[in-house]
Amino acid sequence: MKYLLKNANVYLKGKFEKVSVLVENGIIADILSFDADLDGVTVFNFTNSFIFPGLIDVHVHLREPGFSFKETVLSGTKAAARGGYTTVCSMPNLNPVPDCYNSLKPQLDAIQKDAVINVVPYGSITVGQKGSELSDMDSMNDYVVSFSDDGKGVQNVGMMAEAMEKAKSLGKIITAHCEDNSLLFGGYIHDGEYCKAHGHKGICSESEWGPVQRDLELSMVTGCPYHVCHISAKETVEVIRNAKKNGVDVTCETGPHYLVLCDEDLQEDGRFKMNPPLRAKDDREALIKGILDGTVDMIATDHAPHTAEEKSKGLAGSLMGVVGLETAVSVLYTHLVKKGVITLEKLIELMHDNPSKRFNLGSDIEVGAKADLTVFNFDDEYEINPDDFVSQGKSTPFKGMKVYGKCLMTMCGGNIVWQEEEND
Repeated sequence: MKYLLKNANVYLKGKFEKVSVLVENGIIADILSFDADLDGVTVFNFTNSFIFPGLIDVHVHLREPGFSFKETVLSGTKAAARGGYTTVCSMPNLNPVPDCYNSLKPQLDAIQKDAVINVVPYGSITVGQKGSELSDMDSMNDYVVSFSDDGKGVQNVGMMAEAMEKAKSLGKIITAHCEDNSLLFGGYIHDGEYCKAHGHKGICSESEWGPVQRDLELSMVTGCPYHVCHISAKETVEVIRNAKKNGVDVTCETGPHYLVLCDEDLQEDGRFKMNPPLRAKDDREALIKGILDGTVDMIATDHAPHTAEEKSKGLAGSLMGVVGLETAVSVLYTHLVKKGVITLEKLIELMHDNPSKRFNLGSDIEVGAKADLTVFNFDDEYEINPDDFVSQGKSTPFKGMKVYGKCLMTMCGGNIVWQEEEND
């Protein structure tokens, strides 16, 4: 099938140009003039819209196998396509936990069968994510993007050192959920003003930045490349900033909710509960500063669907996790780009370029490359309504927020996997 995507602002190597893109046999066959016309092709006129490489989310929970009542590979990847993503990395807190090839295979089979976009799984760091025995990294190495025990922090420093040595020998990154269990004390929201005023149990910031600091020292000693999941605290930004200055091979991600919301926005509703929690306003400001100076490398959603019942028990009783694949671009465009905090080019750097470089994923829009791309219109304002989500998960702190940025089309390998007009 041949497609001509014309009259758009196309992201080419870091900047937007007014050109048209010809897609043929799954690849980008040519970059043509803005108003090009060709015979024998299906033409899409995207005047006043923006085309950029398919986004990459390095932190997504697809819940299959083991928890398909929350999400499936099919529903999760369709949600990702609607949000402009063509590559996601699926986290290992599944059943079975992918701690060897045999336990990874059910997930690989589900991906091959049902995924509408590219899915690359993580292998776990430890057996069963229990933190006491190293997983069989050798058998998984050719099939996973990285190793992580996401959902749980590796508590034992010796185990993390062993994991880093092994991952380095395999040419892989250790991707860490950093959480010191000894500092949690049953907490479930940030240990800040809202927590104290409403009688909740708080999670201190040190439970995050302490393990990050520990692991950065291990990364420096072992030489293992290291990536930090979902950072939320100002102290975490600072220790990573200092580590980068000292030559540690470290990258990190934060989530849309940490950049747009803080604990002043909390309500007594499970849709505001995630791990790590929404922290204070100065933490949010530190994260934005980290994006501006390059300390924070990428934005990942930590898309974590649960059932309506699991999220219906308020801040204290609901499970941790919110969904984000279908709202990330619009929320970030509205609150960061439209307000002049960052440029649209910077947003794409955070959501495609940097994840692509760090984890060797995705492709640019260039002749000969795989046609993984997405098209957005940023003109019209609309209200986020979880009832319209493709994801099985509906719990989002952005419910009711008015935003700009609607995905008109997503193409993966030259196949149209989302088209707004057909799905309204």
